[in-house]
Amino acid sequence: MTCSACVRHVEQALRGVDGVEKLDVKIGKVRVDHDETKATPQQLIEAIAEAGYEPRITS
Repeated sequence: MTCSACVRHVEQALRGVDGVEKLDVKIGKVRVDHDETKATPQQLIEAIAEAGYEPRITS
């Protein structure tokens, strides 16, 4: 992500995933709090990838 439009695009993609409870999206970094019974980390990764970005889990 390189701009505020990218941030909004990723936010929209993640808000579409059932179970996402809280987002903190910044350029180059995303933190997601989610209900693991509704959304897996893989589903979150796929949502970001489908939005056109290359997600990586760092911690």
